[in-house]
Amino acid sequence: MGKNSKEKILLAFSGGLDTSFCIVYLKDQGYDVITATVDSGGFSKEELDEIKEKSKKLGAIEHHTIDGKKELFDNFISYTIKANALRGGVYPLSASCERYIQASKVVELALKKNIKKIAHGSTGAGNDQVRFHLSIKNFAPEIEIITPIRDLGTSRKEETEYLKKHGFEVPMKTSDYSINKGFMGNTIGGKETLGSWDSPPDDVYPESNSPEKAPDNPETLIIGFEKGIPISINDKKYDPLKILQKLAQIGNKHGIGRDIHLGATILGIKGRVAFEAPAAMILHKTHKELEKLILTKLQFFWKNHLGSVYGDLLHEGLYFDPVMRDIEKMIDSSQKFVCGDVKVKLYKGNIIVQGVKSPFSLMDKSIGTYGEKNILWDGKDAEGFCKIYGLEGIITNKIQKGDLK
Repeated sequence: MGKNSKEKILLAFSGGLDTSFCIVYLKDQGYDVITATVDSGGFSKEELDEIKEKSKKLGAIEHHTIDGKKELFDNFISYTIKANALRGGVYPLSASCERYIQASKVVELALKKNIKKIAHGSTGAGNDQVRFHLSIKNFAPEIEIITPIRDLGTSRKEETEYLKKHGFEVPMKTSDYSINKGFMGNTIGGKETLGSWDSPPDDVYPESNSPEKAPDNPETLIIGFEKGIPISINDKKYDPLKILQKLAQIGNKHGIGRDIHLGATILGIKGRVAFEAPAAMILHKTHKELEKLILTKLQFFWKNHLGSVYGDLLHEGLYFDPVMRDIEKMIDSSQKFVCGDVKVKLYKGNIIVQGVKSPFSLMDKSIGTYGEKNILWDGKDAEGFCKIYGLEGIITNKIQKGDLK
């Protein structure tokens, strides 16, 4: 790795165990290490300051903090909301979205500073290595990618011991768990998620109450949407990033959005992560309910089908395939009239949609009421419909049973 070169290398730095190890290791290999932390919404100002100070203490010669929140929402989060995308029907793609914006911002900095090598702390067993690699190569194919954790195959225990030998103490919790904090929530990997049976203890979740410790009184919100994007809470307008922050704070209080996702990884093995994502889960449920009111049956089916495909491709590192732009156009088209309000009650981990309204509602009492009367047909029309509807199946069954005469 160029022991005698003192070549500059740019490290995507989160401040966690893996990337802390990378600073010390790359420095030992003779590099001048420059670190960059892309703020994708999971850090407070104090935490960003701590990360900067940590980078310096570990031996980096420069540190850069880059704001990626708006681009993250505009290019990624907004589409996961509009698409109702949940990996495996559970996970809201929190870390999946962030890796693309982190990689793109790090590449921008590398090109600006004429740095030829970028390092990241992904392992050889996870999905992030694929997302980082494809993102970096999409933006700057000439840049060399260095992956110390993947190349060395180190465990978290080995990384901890290496840092201790170099004079850096690592908290036990950091050794046991990897926590990715982001705008859409926090993703947690650790000793319990390495298997399929155990679950992490409550104190591992950095921000949310457990449902058992949530307030005994529910809280009701009215969330407003325009073209599929949240625009207000309780009739007060905010920009979408502020809405995500507010829903996260309220949801964390009520124990909303904790879950564990088990599914297939990009590399073909099964993986498991815990997460807390209150804002994402509240928006997923409320947005989907609003769509049910406004979209036709076929619109709702095909949009959600393609939305699921979109989420899977994004999760699997294929965001830059042109088909993603095609699906985005379909998603945008479907959201033209997805405007209105959703009333939702939050209570001890539960998200309960209580009502929904829209100027584009297809549920109009002046036309008809389910199970009662309507003005579009009468009883004779309904009788004829029942006679014809499903006739093909009735005839087929008779033929197969030999009953048709």
